[in-house]
Amino acid sequence: MIAYITRRLLATVPVMLTVGVFVFFLLRIAPGDPAAIIAGDNATSQDIENIRGKLGLDRPMIEQFVHWSWRLLQGDLGISIFSNLPVTTLIAQRMEPTIALTISTLMVAVALAIPMGVLAAWKARTLVDRLVMGFAVLGFAVPVFVAGYVLIYIFSVQLGWLPVQGYRPIGEGFWPFAQSLVLPSIALGTTYCALIARITRASMLEVLSQDYIRTAESKGLAQRRVLLLHALKNAAVPIVTVIGIGIALLISGVVITETVFNIPGLGRLTVDAVLKRDYPIVQGLILVFAFAKVLVNLTVDVSYAFLDPRIRY
Repeated sequence: MIAYITRRLLATVPVMLTVGVFVFFLLRIAPGDPAAIIAGDNATSQDIENIRGKLGLDRPMIEQFVHWSWRLLQGDLGISIFSNLPVTTLIAQRMEPTIALTISTLMVAVALAIPMGVLAAWKARTLVDRLVMGFAVLGFAVPVFVAGYVLIYIFSVQLGWLPVQGYRPIGEGFWPFAQSLVLPSIALGTTYCALIARITRASMLEVLSQDYIRTAESKGLAQRRVLLLHALKNAAVPIVTVIGIGIALLISGVVITETVFNIPGLGRLTVDAVLKRDYPIVQGLILVFAFAKVLVNLTVDVSYAFLDPRIRY
């Protein structure tokens, strides 16, 4: 077990190195000059050159990369070009809303999707199965921003049950905090829920056709026990895999969802930084998102060893 976990940990190192190199050079070769944007429309060429020198953009690309990598190893993500604040400080300020939205979305999606997938597999080729899969197809097809605006119109504008936009920190009270997350969690979780439900159904159908399931049923075990303890446990590996893969959907969906619902999280920070071409913030955010994705994949890989002991070998 320890050797398996160690191998998985070591495998994350080249991934993060590759991401770092890709992020740095991709932003540098992208069109547009951040020095010209900072200087403004009325700036002279000399003003732009002075700003480029101040930011170090006049140095050779390799020298910029070495300097950036050395600071990164020290935990320094740089200074924002526009706000003149450390990138780590800006990310820390926006971390809570994004983490809260991600966790609440995961809870909503997993709590709904797995029972739906199990039910669809149990009632395969019936009306219940068709309704569940129809919801899955619809949920996966509807864009996050469309679902968000529909939910806002129904539950905020028409019914007035929930706030239209904004985020309330948990320090202001749990109920206002929960209210501000209900609609964005449902909007973002719909696509995620649909994906998990479909994979759960497919995995459960494969397991339910196995001989040991028929043996358990022939022994007179309760249907709930057969579905949960025998079938779902053995179908867990593909389900856990798609939950981990779905984190990538959440990362991209968070940017859209936070924009629609005006949530001051990392998604909004990403949009603002890209529009302003604030290199340090964009680089820092991509590295944070990549690290989160790698961490989730590592957690999923380690969970395989507990779900199926054969994998650790």
